[in-house]
Amino acid sequence: MIELQEGILPDIHVRHPYAIVAITKHGVQMGRELQQSFASADLYYMGKFTKGDEEERNIQLFNGSVRLLLPALFKQYKGLILIISLGAVVRMIAPILVDKKKDPAVVVIDDRGEHVISVLSGHLGGANALTHEIANVMGAKAVITTASDVQKTIPVDLFGARFGWVWDSEEKLTPVSASVVNEEHVAIVQETGEKNWWMHETPMPKEIIIYPTIKDAIQAEPQASLIITDRLLQPSEEILLENGVVYRPKSLVLGMGCNRGTSLDEVEAVIDETLIELQLSKKSVKALCTIDLKKDESCFLAITEKYGWEFVTYTPAELNEMPLPNPSETVFKFTGAYGVSEPAAMRYAKTSDLLLQKKKSGNVTISVARLSF
Repeated sequence: MIELQEGILPDIHVRHPYAIVAITKHGVQMGRELQQSFASADLYYMGKFTKGDEEERNIQLFNGSVRLLLPALFKQYKGLILIISLGAVVRMIAPILVDKKKDPAVVVIDDRGEHVISVLSGHLGGANALTHEIANVMGAKAVITTASDVQKTIPVDLFGARFGWVWDSEEKLTPVSASVVNEEHVAIVQETGEKNWWMHETPMPKEIIIYPTIKDAIQAEPQASLIITDRLLQPSEEILLENGVVYRPKSLVLGMGCNRGTSLDEVEAVIDETLIELQLSKKSVKALCTIDLKKDESCFLAITEKYGWEFVTYTPAELNEMPLPNPSETVFKFTGAYGVSEPAAMRYAKTSDLLLQKKKSGNVTISVARLSF
């Protein structure tokens, strides 16, 4: 619990680029739902609205006036999403404004969730793009008053953020954004991930072209590129990164089993080794799945908490419903399931295909599946 005191900056735990703040009952529920859909944000709300699952969901509670929380958030977040009345927000942020080159984006949502309003740092801070993203997630109306906000295109630093996509490196965000804004030839290659990322009612600008493969994009010689994939790029493909950004959609599912008491270090080493062998990005992992006998396994709880992955368990009956490539009578004898890692990954990903069938390494078994979109 964060105890807010006058004149003392509170100690906050920053995990993502954006912060959602709520101070009313309706606002808290809205914020909880928004955090589930907009994975790039941390959530803060008043302690009196505790639901009991805040620690598990990495939600931060506070006691005291939200006015005392905002200076710390201003210093450490790229943008603030405040489910607070516009007038109150204006009064609270006025004393802590610096200038448009340094202030974070500030977006306000009304208590009914009908309007998302760009309040501060619309262009340079990205509030206008953030407003569109949040409004799209919520099915609300975006309110932007900047007269020059006429370009309806891709916000490079927020591309796919509402789906939980993350970029590999921020190094090229600014030059790629410049290419988009300046209507240069921009290539998009999407190998996996959600397909409904275009959020405007108007067609995509003609300068932004979707290519079926990275090879096609390289041959087209674009001035910038956006690549959506869970693969590690090969050296021959990295020419697109001279002015390009790689986005990692949450597309990979780890099915795992382990001996009781296996260490976090061993589990993580097996995951890292496996993903490197498969040439897949750890940033694209969405969930770790196992049998419900392992729901309290400390190494699984620790690794999923560390990386913000979903931790999902299934009953033996649920696992046995999946078509197993390698059923085991021994595993059935001890668990009631004919397999753990393979059916767990397949069940979550809703597929019978695996990128990796069961691999045994020390105390750990692992399988990998890819979500289809």
